[in-house]
Amino acid sequence: MRTNIQRFRWLTTRLPTADKRRLVVLTGARQTGKTTLARSLYRDLRYLNLDAIEEREAVRALRSGSWGRVVGAAVIDEAQKEPGVFDKVKLAYDEGHLSFSVLLGSSRFLLLKRIRESLAGRAFVYDLWPLTASELRCAVGFTPPRPLFDRLITGPDAFSAILGEEPPRLLGDEATARVEAIDNLTAWGGMPELLSLDDGDRRDWLRSYQQTWLERDLADLTRVADLLPFRLLQRLAMLRTGQLLNYAKLGRDAAVSAATARRYLEYLRLSYQVALLPPYARNLTSSTVKSPKLYWMDLGLLRQGTGFWGEITGPLFETLVVAEARKWIDTLGRDAMLWFYRTRSGREVDLLVTTSAGVFGIEVKNRARVERVDSSGLRVLGEALGDEWLGGLVVHRGEDLLELEPGIWAVPVHRLF
Repeated sequence: MRTNIQRFRWLTTRLPTADKRRLVVLTGARQTGKTTLARSLYRDLRYLNLDAIEEREAVRALRSGSWGRVVGAAVIDEAQKEPGVFDKVKLAYDEGHLSFSVLLGSSRFLLLKRIRESLAGRAFVYDLWPLTASELRCAVGFTPPRPLFDRLITGPDAFSAILGEEPPRLLGDEATARVEAIDNLTAWGGMPELLSLDDGDRRDWLRSYQQTWLERDLADLTRVADLLPFRLLQRLAMLRTGQLLNYAKLGRDAAVSAATARRYLEYLRLSYQVALLPPYARNLTSSTVKSPKLYWMDLGLLRQGTGFWGEITGPLFETLVVAEARKWIDTLGRDAMLWFYRTRSGREVDLLVTTSAGVFGIEVKNRARVERVDSSGLRVLGEALGDEWLGGLVVHRGEDLLELEPGIWAVPVHRLF
């Protein structure tokens, strides 16, 4: 999958047009394509990059009352680099001299801090994640069909009806494109820049990305006196993807306190590196575990950080499924939340999706064939949830979509996302 062609981004379906009265804040991890997306979508707006010292100095010298006339509607990149820009945009917007602007930044912590201080109640915030599976297989200018996962979220009252309308197997170019997109995510992750590189260059790019993140984005969050413990904890977090999070144990292995481990994990979360999946216990039993599960959001960065380039493992496949679900819900702003379920006795379901209509569960199996026995955890959970239960999915790496038992379906991962 080597190409220079830009990819369609689902976030374009949510971002407002420049004729609206709106302040747009677009944030996300470094190199996810924020600048490319904003400049292509708002090509008629002035572009300012505050990464450049001379641009920051020019903005700093500009009088607040002149902002609307001199700068006007603009795309302002790395806006958090010049704190004064937020007050100037606020004043121009409130006084009616400015009706639209886009502020970009890869430091979520600093960017949102500036917004809380100056633009609270005015700014609409959007997150741009690495490429999803459906984006990977669709070039700019074409809109892919909504993934099956989204149709299940937005039409959950027809859970089995939606799945029953799907063909048992996809054939031809469509099937090939979907499988290639999933293979690319499992091998390299979803950073757009990697699409134009050879495999050898991809490893170098991922290595450089990690170093840049440590030197620049981490510095925006905090001053870490010694990077060695942080880098060790970062690698340990990668190795623990898909596992229950124990701050005390993680801290002990990284030779830091539990409080420091918690703080370091929060830095990783704020910079879009990890996600914490909470346990689901509502209306069930108090015997469920209380700790969250840890997931690394991009498999390419995880592979580079751990040095593991082999066949995808169970935890990595589960990480892929959880990350794709999380990216999709955040990108489209869907009214849904993600959880996992596990009792102290060991019964578990990998992923629960709660919607306004109820709950459906997802069990993840890293193999090409699944059987009815693989749905036992979903069946028991469905009985416990009663009327809240919508149905279940067993997500696998094979080709066949079929009903394992009433309300529980085996679904290939390339068909779900």
